[in-house]
Amino acid sequence: MNIAYFLLPKVRVAYLYDDCTFRQGLEKMRHHGYTAIPVISRTGQYVGTVSEGDFLWRLLSGDGAERCTMKALEQLQIRDILQPHSYPSVRITVTMDELLESAMNQNFIPVVDDAGSFIGIVTRKDIIRYFAEQDRQVEKLLRIV
Repeated sequence: MNIAYFLLPKVRVAYLYDDCTFRQGLEKMRHHGYTAIPVISRTGQYVGTVSEGDFLWRLLSGDGAERCTMKALEQLQIRDILQPHSYPSVRITVTMDELLESAMNQNFIPVVDDAGSFIGIVTRKDIIRYFAEQDRQVEKLLRIV
């Protein structure tokens, strides 16, 4: 099965640029009600995914109250708070079994093309739905036989 069938394309996905400010990132996540959001570069390359926890840990790791002022947060960029290796991406050619393995640890799986450009996401919900449907089809076949 080609995962392009499940792909929610980039134009329908909320994402952040890695040079957005801390405040812009929080505002976008709050507006959409997401707990995590993909981050891309201005050239379209997938950089990572930022989560609510990344924002919280950055606030808690500040050196004193002056680090958490709005002025300080306006200087901080999303790339500064990204955790390495969180939400690894997959290529569009990945198998459904590999996609399922990724979905065990992520709410959504970022998908990139062969050049590493972000092209969209596949949600855990869609992956579960696919495998549940496969099980139903097997059950129907077993009843026939």
